[in-house]
Amino acid sequence: MNNWHNEFMAEYHRRGILEEAEQIRLERIALKSRVYRPGFYARSMYNFANWMILTGKQLRKRYEVPAVDCSKTRTESFAH
Repeated sequence: MNNWHNEFMAEYHRRGILEEAEQIRLERIALKSRVYRPGFYARSMYNFANWMILTGKQLRKRYEVPAVDCSKTRTESFAH
């Protein structure tokens, strides 16, 4: 039996897995420390979305039908 070869290969694979786990850990640390700096497209879309929301609110205020008080029905007003 060649047990030495099996143990050697198991240790070799274990080291590879540990190195890969360390690499993943370092990548996660690097991603957490990175400052988010949006590019031109992201900034443009953000500003465009804010403009659309602002314009929509102004249009809604200008053209929205005022709410009707539904607590009084028409039959009540005629009954007096």
